[in-house]
Amino acid sequence: MMDQHKAFDLDANPASITRRFQTAVMLRALKMGGDPRLALELDCGKDGWVRVARHEGDLPSIRFHDNGALFALFRNPSLRFGELYSSGRITVKGDLTQLMEALYRGLEHAQNNPRGLISLYRRLSSDLPTANTLNRSRSNVHKHYDIGNDFYGLWLDRDYQQYTCAYFANPTMSLEDAQQAKLDLVCRKLALRAGETVVEAGGGWGGLARYLARTYGVSVRSYNISTRQIEYARERAAREGLDHLIEYVEDDYRNIQGTYDVFVSVGMLEHVGLRQYRAVGETIDRCLKEGGRGLIHSIGQRKPRRLNPWIEQQIFPGAYAPSLKQMMEIFEPVSLEVVDVENLRSHYALTLKHWGENFDRNADVVKGMFGENFVRAWRLYLRGSQAAFTAGGLQLYQVLFARAESRAIPPTRDRLFTDRQ
Repeated sequence: MMDQHKAFDLDANPASITRRFQTAVMLRALKMGGDPRLALELDCGKDGWVRVARHEGDLPSIRFHDNGALFALFRNPSLRFGELYSSGRITVKGDLTQLMEALYRGLEHAQNNPRGLISLYRRLSSDLPTANTLNRSRSNVHKHYDIGNDFYGLWLDRDYQQYTCAYFANPTMSLEDAQQAKLDLVCRKLALRAGETVVEAGGGWGGLARYLARTYGVSVRSYNISTRQIEYARERAAREGLDHLIEYVEDDYRNIQGTYDVFVSVGMLEHVGLRQYRAVGETIDRCLKEGGRGLIHSIGQRKPRRLNPWIEQQIFPGAYAPSLKQMMEIFEPVSLEVVDVENLRSHYALTLKHWGENFDRNADVVKGMFGENFVRAWRLYLRGSQAAFTAGGLQLYQVLFARAESRAIPPTRDRLFTDRQ
């Protein structure tokens, strides 16, 4: 490691001065990032590669293929890293997930330093993303989910096409078995009984509704604003002979009509936006029968902050992952009682590991659909998300709630751990 306090010798070889300056910039970038256990490498053309690290050992590396990439990252790391990786101007030497875990651990350390530049950048950033109006919500969902059912079918589970956290009763379970276990966990928590009515907000490809109807004999009305997902869900329910129990409605959750015994939402709250939580609570209050209950399953965070801006712009427009305290803004204003809370953070990390492996096995197919930059962007999104659940503060909350007068939920959690009768 160079002596950072020694002044440059202006009579020295210009190439050496340039290299020392580049080294100083990379060392400064590592310090800003909380001294993560990784290396930075810069391609200096005929002069070879410059490599710096603040730790010893065999470390994964971020490789910069031009000077501009280095300085772009230095100016705005949260946004530029994803852009530069997707375009191939930076690459990763070593395991991408391991590198992202090291990066997240370093950033957590930097953000906890009140005088650090990363902490300052966070404080200067807006805490709230743009409000998700009806039109903006539809546009955001279209950009993420309507890029093609065939694409998602390459790497999600085959049976229920669940794009949400699975539940691994043991770590050796297949993705298909773990996703079915998640669906059953939701049903057990809700203590569903045959003949009840259920309304679902954000139905995805219809897997939860099919499981509810087939396994528990309930009637489901499922709301979703993704045209492609609704088309898939309706066709699949009809093919499986379940369309007499399920109605898939292409509309926003705010327009839910009717009253129901149960409200359920798995993986939609992330798209709602914090400013709409009052509307979520009012919708639940309006549609839930006396004595009703419900469950919300959502990505969350340990403490309030915006998601990575690159993910907001390029992958998940309009997304926001709340803290547990922020989620209470849904329930408290309408006097809904929180009955049970569970954090499935480690389960989501394992889910993303399966998704990433499936994605990589089908990378050539995805490249033929959308191109190399798309493959790189989604690989970073999946592997980076896995690292964020392992080391970066992302959580997965399941919150079970009920009307104060509800007697439908048993007083113990025994039903979660015994065979269903």
